[in-house]
Amino acid sequence: MYAIIDVETTGGVARYERITEIAIVLHDGERIVDKFSTLLNPERSIPRQITQITGITDQMVANAPKFFEVAKQIVQLTDGKIFVAHNVNFDYSFVREEFARLGYDFQRRQLCTVRLSRKVFPGLPSYSLSNLKNHFQIHADKSHRALDDTLATTRLFELILGEQTGKQNIRSLVNLGVKETKLPPNITLERLHAVPETCGIYFFHDANGHVIYVGKSLNIRKRLFEHFADQTSKGEKIRVGVSDISWEVTGSELVALLHESAEIKRLQPAVNRAQRTRQYAGAIFAYTDLQGYRCLAFGKNSVKNAKNLELIAEYPKPDNARNYLQSLVYQHELCHRLTHLDSSEQACFHYKIKKCYGACVGEELPEDYNLRVETALAKISRRLSGNFFFVEKGRTEGEVAIVGVKEGRYLGFGYVSAEDGDRSVEDLMECLSTTFPDPDAGRIILGYVEKRPKGIRSF
Repeated sequence: MYAIIDVETTGGVARYERITEIAIVLHDGERIVDKFSTLLNPERSIPRQITQITGITDQMVANAPKFFEVAKQIVQLTDGKIFVAHNVNFDYSFVREEFARLGYDFQRRQLCTVRLSRKVFPGLPSYSLSNLKNHFQIHADKSHRALDDTLATTRLFELILGEQTGKQNIRSLVNLGVKETKLPPNITLERLHAVPETCGIYFFHDANGHVIYVGKSLNIRKRLFEHFADQTSKGEKIRVGVSDISWEVTGSELVALLHESAEIKRLQPAVNRAQRTRQYAGAIFAYTDLQGYRCLAFGKNSVKNAKNLELIAEYPKPDNARNYLQSLVYQHELCHRLTHLDSSEQACFHYKIKKCYGACVGEELPEDYNLRVETALAKISRRLSGNFFFVEKGRTEGEVAIVGVKEGRYLGFGYVSAEDGDRSVEDLMECLSTTFPDPDAGRIILGYVEKRPKGIRSF
């Protein structure tokens, strides 16, 4: 059974806008069996430019039901059905977001008639609904009104069903290209469709229950389908030996990144090659010599070195630190002796071939040389600092995720009620879960918060 749906909205982004009209046509693959449509009060004004497109005004929706008043009926109508829409990501995201505001996780299998039309009717100049209506002479009284667009989509869907390749392409798109015959014995399409469409991490287990792969995704279900549809050698390598799947919802992308990295280090899955290093053994250090020159060095990331020198950056192996330092020396024309890449006691070899400005023999003043050193350090000094919580979307509508950092050290993550976001620092600290030690955590947090600084709460 199919639930063919169209929504009209106050704008284009589901998280910030609302639905003003919804229509649902139930189809059994042969004929229409039921219809439902209603205007909805979006509980906000409708922008003028939207009214010009849809014709729906504030006056028209003033006495219309609010979404929560029809939510149960929508759930019942679509239960067990495939959610069909023209550009399904748009309509589905709005319906899911409306339910999320009510604390309900709405999940349905989806089918996009845009993608389906491209496969079944290749070569058309446009696959917009209005152009497809013209091409196939589908009559609809009003464009950009939910019921009329839904009925037009329904007629288009029936034309697709009537084509020789129609049903085959429908099965392929609903299952995102996964062939059931290619799935491991213990994993079915029904099992994959039951996976939540939300942010989190997932695990592949072997026949003994051991985790052989850990991944993260903004949409766990979609990512799992991609894994099982991937017929490349890389995809096959990931799937070999998979007997079971499990997952953990995080809501927050930052929590998913941190949790994935820590679990890879804790479990040491055979298929994950990156991120398995539990401790960074190499480092680049800095110090100032007696003449005032800023010197750099690479070596083991030991307690002794960290105590006597300024730790600048950490690397999986000392050789990685050396290679990166060497690239900085060439990029910023630094002295090889003052970066411990040349063991000469006086002038370094590169000074002799006129590739060094002479800091090693005092010809270049410390203040001039140090400017280039600081420019180089700015590129690699990627260390977390400060005391703050980073607040993100939680696993449910009434929840937020928090990531704690104190004195530049990652403490863990946790979840609190959105209403409790103003609790004391001590209370929030108690909500943090301790995680497996992860040298990548600081880099992950730093890279993430630099792009999204609005979530920071300092203390």
